[in-house]
Amino acid sequence: QVQLVESGGGLVQPGGSLRLSCAASGFTFSPYAMRWYRQAPGKERELVASIARFGSSTNYADSVQGRFTISRDNAKDTVYLQMNSLKPEDTAVYYCNARSVKGDYVYWGQGTQVTDSS
Repeated sequence: QVQLVESGGGLVQPGGSLRLSCAASGFTFSPYAMRWYRQAPGKERELVASIARFGSSTNYADSVQGRFTISRDNAKDTVYLQMNSLKPEDTAVYYCNARSVKGDYVYWGQGTQVTDSS
């Protein structure tokens, strides 16, 4: 059974930090590109960050560039999103996504909530 389980969300003050984790199981993790998306209330889901299969390249949305860092540990089948200098507009449900090279297999996690506490 394929699973992506996010954790690490919560309440955070502006300027604070959180580290999200996404643990994968049920499929071979390393060949998959991994992405973090987020969806704020009343808005469409947006791509926040992505990392290539073996971590060779990363990409970020302009809104988080320089503040968020995506990384992966293929030995632990886990992808991370380090979020620093958080802003109220970062409040959203954050989703983990796995995508095969050809795009024929795509998996989603259930999401973890990040909320500005101000």
